[in-house]
Amino acid sequence: MKRGSFIVIEGLDGSGGTTQSRLLKDWLTSNGASVHLTCEPSDGPIGAFIREVLSAASPLSELGNDTLPYLFAADRRDHIDREIMPALAEGKWIISDLYYHSSLAYQGLDAGLPLVADLNAPFRAPDICFFLWLSPEVSFERIKMRGEPVERFETLAHLRTVAEAYESVLAHCRAKGETIIKIDASGSIEDIHNAILQHIRPLLEK
Repeated sequence: MKRGSFIVIEGLDGSGGTTQSRLLKDWLTSNGASVHLTCEPSDGPIGAFIREVLSAASPLSELGNDTLPYLFAADRRDHIDREIMPALAEGKWIISDLYYHSSLAYQGLDAGLPLVADLNAPFRAPDICFFLWLSPEVSFERIKMRGEPVERFETLAHLRTVAEAYESVLAHCRAKGETIIKIDASGSIEDIHNAILQHIRPLLEK
């Protein structure tokens, strides 16, 4: 059976990760690959609870930030066991819109990177992670343009802090041997997609 790859697309809110995940799925499928597209928080029961917690309009938003690293780790354990590993065992390509890198950046700010890193240490690393770099200012403008309810972390000040945290996270993950590809997300959707494909084509040809 031909082996698939586990691909993660990361970045600040508004950086286009969801769009690029879908485009990559379509491209891989058109080139004969079997693809499972997923995201975090997952669509499982813990993921659904997290989405409620992150909604500023929900009463659950009062849940403290110190609890979030454990919720995300529990959702990730379920996500890996229920979706990711079974699909990889079938030879499928996995594309996840966000993964533990987000937890390290976002929850690491409150709980500390060492604690969050320990919680996520047992989880399988992706074969390749694309980090879509976008300035916090542009990210915030894109979030506002959606016209959707704002989540608890979607403020300009917090996005600036998270952007700095991501730099430490990427260095931490690279030091562990992860393949992290940083891509400028300020360009057109097509330019970003083509930049991702430069690294995906060799994987598909193996």
